[in-house]
Amino acid sequence: MITGDAAYIKKLNRSLIISKIFEHGMISRADLAKITGLNKATISVQAADLLAEDLIIETQQDHKNLGRRPIMLSINQQAGFVLGIDLDKHSVTFALANISGLPVQTDTIHLDTSDYDVILGMLIKQINAYKQQCSEARYGLSGVVIGIHGIVNNDEMIYFVPQHGWHNKNLKDDLQTQTSVSIYIENNANLCSFAEKVYQHHQSENLLSISLYSGIGLGIMVNGDALKGHHGYAGEIGHMIIVPDGIPCSCGNFGCWEQYASESSFMKQLSEKQNTPELSYDDIQKLIRGQEPITCEQMKQYIKYLSIGLNNIINLYNPEILVINSELLRNYQDAVAEIKNHLTSTISHYCELRVSELGNKACVMGACAFAIKKFLNVSIICLSL
Repeated sequence: MITGDAAYIKKLNRSLIISKIFEHGMISRADLAKITGLNKATISVQAADLLAEDLIIETQQDHKNLGRRPIMLSINQQAGFVLGIDLDKHSVTFALANISGLPVQTDTIHLDTSDYDVILGMLIKQINAYKQQCSEARYGLSGVVIGIHGIVNNDEMIYFVPQHGWHNKNLKDDLQTQTSVSIYIENNANLCSFAEKVYQHHQSENLLSISLYSGIGLGIMVNGDALKGHHGYAGEIGHMIIVPDGIPCSCGNFGCWEQYASESSFMKQLSEKQNTPELSYDDIQKLIRGQEPITCEQMKQYIKYLSIGLNNIINLYNPEILVINSELLRNYQDAVAEIKNHLTSTISHYCELRVSELGNKACVMGACAFAIKKFLNVSIICLSL
């Protein structure tokens, strides 16, 4: 039994009730009492507060039985909005969602610079534009979460972004000063794993999500919570060395996993072999379908190196679910089967391995979900698309 002062208990009860409303979509006060174990008086008081704050709404549900129609509680989708941002090497993706987690608008801006001040100015302009767009909702733009493809510490300071060459940047304060919106900075792989947990695998307590795009990042969910390490730097698995004295990496080491198993490394190597300046995912898919020899051999090597790293990760964490986030593999029909064929160790154990259904939207959707979690101050959240 949880004990504490009245305000603390009320806060816990509120968080529990909101979480259950999210989980069920629509639910009656009576069912909330059954599910949460809270008495009906507590449910009524909390529901009244949430209704007064416009965070939930009431709907009278039709039914064919005699008696009073049940009054259902659900999240008020239009109470406010959140913004998720994926700040990658060559682009910035924005996803605006309502507070039930449904995306209402997505935009992408191409980046042709790594200059911090230029990108900062662009982010300020865009956030303020979204803020104005949401101004008529009661809570307006209630939070912004930015996914960084680099190292972010527990104080939300950007320690290092290799692709942009940024060191020790306080993007959170720089943006809050100019937008007056709650800003949160998080590693993109952590947001991807959070998205998988919140939108796809609600019941999983031990989930790993590996993002393979411009680099390789690992998001770790253990007992339902993100595992970040002492400083917040856990998950930089792309810099695990798999080939001693191998290809030089921007981190300063040689033979890092992301030099062999990230999508950017695959595309760079294949472009060089095909003598083609730039290849798209569609181009690669056509080459694979046509059984083009160079591409097929490159894919074979790619999956081999990818599997080496996955084997190491599985032995380290023994995950329940291992999700690979990759557009390249989403378009490759035999990806999971071929990867599993390389995972032959008798001591490596996992329950499920799959390619993410969220794809390159995982980071922004995880960012939106994280912003909702922060705004509503709930410990557990389950959303659906």
